[in-house]
This record gives sequence, C-alpha cells and structure tokens, in this order.
Amino acid sequence: MRLKVIQQGSVWRSFALRAYRLAVLVVIIVMIRDLAVRLRVQGDAPIELREVRAVMPEAAAIDIDPGPRGGLFVYDENGQQIGYAIRTSPTSDKIIGYSGPTDTLVVFNDEMLVVGIRIRSSTDTKEHVEDVKADEYFMNAFTGMSWQHLSEFDPRAEGIEGVSGATYTSMTVADGIKHRVHTVESELAKLPPMRISWSGIGVAAVIVAALLLSFTHLRGKRWLRVPFQLIVIGYIGFYAGDLVAQALLLGWAESGVAWRTAPALALMTAAALLIPWTTRRPLYCGHLCPHGAAQELIGRIVPWRIKVPHGIGDKLKWLPVGLLAVVIIGAMLNLPLNAASVEPFDAYLIKTAGWATITVAIIGLVVAAFIPQAYCKYGCPTGTLLNFVRSHGHADHFARRDLVATLMVGLVAVLYFYHDPIHAWILGPNAPW
Repeated sequence: MRLKVIQQGSVWRSFALRAYRLAVLVVIIVMIRDLAVRLRVQGDAPIELREVRAVMPEAAAIDIDPGPRGGLFVYDENGQQIGYAIRTSPTSDKIIGYSGPTDTLVVFNDEMLVVGIRIRSSTDTKEHVEDVKADEYFMNAFTGMSWQHLSEFDPRAEGIEGVSGATYTSMTVADGIKHRVHTVESELAKLPPMRISWSGIGVAAVIVAALLLSFTHLRGKRWLRVPFQLIVIGYIGFYAGDLVAQALLLGWAESGVAWRTAPALALMTAAALLIPWTTRRPLYCGHLCPHGAAQELIGRIVPWRIKVPHGIGDKLKWLPVGLLAVVIIGAMLNLPLNAASVEPFDAYLIKTAGWATITVAIIGLVVAAFIPQAYCKYGCPTGTLLNFVRSHGHADHFARRDLVATLMVGLVAVLYFYHDPIHAWILGPNAPW
C-alpha cells in the first residue's frame, strides 16, 4: 500500500513538473511575442486612449491587434468593439513632405469606415503642419471612406487637394494614409497557401525514421545508426537546412510559426519540443540534429579522449545558459546581435553562412574529436532549452534547471515591463526600436 502511494506521488510530481516547465516556456514565448507585437504596432510613440477619444468620444479602452493590420481595437465602456485605429508611422515614414514625414492617426468605426484623422507628429515645417491641421476641409476629406477604398484610392484623382501654402505636407498625409493601408492589403494578398514540397516530404520521412529508431527495437543498432546519421547530416543539414536553432525559435516567437511556407520545419520543431516533454526521449538532439550527428561520427574516428574534470565541466555547463540569456536579451532589446552567430547550425547553409557561425561549427567539431559531444554538453543553448522541457519520468524532481528557468522568467518579465527605459539606457533615447 505504501509503495503504491509513493508511486502515485511520483506520477503526480512528474506531471506537475512537466506542466510547470511547459508553463515556463509558454510564459516566456507570450512575453516575447507580446513585446514584439507592441513595438511593431506602437513603436516609440504609442497611440494613447485620449487621442482616440478626441476623434471617437465614446472610446473607453484600446487594445493591440496582433494581426497583419497592426492597429488597435477600440472598445466602449461595455467592452464592445466600436472601432479601430492605426498610425501611419513607421510604415509611411519614407513618404517625405516638404522637409520630413508625418505620423497620422486614422480612426475607423466598427464597419471600418473612417471617423476622423489627426496629425500626431511631424518633422515637416512647423508652420505647414499647423496650416494642415487648421484646414477643416482637408482634415474631413477622408471621413466615410472604407478601409478597402483607402488601399486603392488616388488622392489627386479623387479631388483631394493640397492645403494652400502647405501642399507637400498635406499630400504627404494623404499619401501616407493610402500607403499604410495599401501595404497591409498587399501583404495579405501575398500570403501563400501551405506549400508542401518534395524536400519537406523527405524531412517528414526522416522524422518518422527517427521515431522508429527511438521507440522500436531498432534503437541502438549501429549498422542503422551510422547510415542514418549520414542522411541527417547530408539531407537535413546541407540539403534541406531544416535545423532547430535560437534564431528560428525567436523569430517564430515574435512573428508566428511559418507553417505555411515551412510545414516540415514546423513539424521538426514540434517533435523536438513535444517528444522529450511527453516521452523522455531526446528525439532531436539524439537523432535529428546534424551537428550532433557530426560530432558523434568524428568522435568515433579519433581514438584519443580528454577527460574534463568534474568541477570544470560543471562550470562549463553554465555557458549555454548564459548564451540563451544573451540571445533573449538581444532579441527583446533589439541589440545588434545575430542569434545565428552564437550557434553552428547556419554553417550547414553554406551559401548564406556567416564566418561567426562557421567558426563556432569548426571549433565544436574539432573539440568533439577529443571530448565526446563537447558542443552539445558545454555550448548549445538550443539543446539546453530542449533538455529543460524533457521529462525524466517518476524520478524527476525540482532541480537546478527549474530554478534557473524561474530566474529566466524573471529576466524576461523585467525586459517586458521595463523595456523602454532599459532600451534607452543601453542604446540611447534615439536608438531604433
């Protein structure tokens, strides 16, 4: 009876830890995604509720739209959506008036018809901007136009004339509004259907083969493993280039999963995260990572081994954790850091690989000849992330990795809530967002 209770307790502890680790990952992804959307939509000059109220007095709340329109939902005091608001900057900043671009607020009602516009800011000549603001005929010329109409109309052909004495500035406002809406519609029209290629089908076949090697009696068969590793290196690495990496994960966290254009890579990433979380098997690191396979094959060729002292090895394991933190900080603060350069995976994309990632790849392979799987153990932030979500069954317990993950959530939360002052402190108040 006591043994049964202990076993049940182990099962529940394992389930709770897996749920906790998944929650940690989801929370981090949500904060990275939400910050990226907020900066993309609101930028360095967020639309405020008072601005929307100046056009639509019944507005009681605004909320960011993460969709392709990149604007704000407008709600009344009952929580019902009554409108939509956009700003023309930074999309239309390349449209220059007399001496600079103008950021315009456009507010729509719930039928996506223009209620009104307001000039928010401008680097154009101050006197010209004030003349445009004071011209009621021009400022009301867009009222009643639909979103679709704005994306297609020609201001000059429809009789929208420039304000006398401020023609360049006023027509910049008109062209900026049209450009802002037209850009969204153009991007939506370019969205491709799901693209299933022969290359992707081959990647899916390799994933299925990896599952068989991991979960059937074929596991551990060397006569199968070595040829399969060569396929992984040649096909997954050099041919398809479908590797799970920090640059990929961060890009998808910020912008969404590219399941339309890269369904096989999306399947690969899902398998890399979910299989170890549910079954304890490190599918990607153990079978599908080209660089891991290359390290293992090189380690078999070179007979000499260097044993890393336990104390040094334990300290080196903090390196990938630190790299993971650096990559996250760099992404959230828009620092000039290429996430691909801290990992070797882009080196397999020979035509586009940079020298930094090639150097990391070569060093990792050379060291792996003498220290088995050296990069996997002491340098891979992606492997560290995948190992974090991996379950260890009934023997699982709250360990150092869980404490570090909790601290990582705290770091991301600080960057999320205090992004603006931290960004300005590090890069300066005029740095790009």
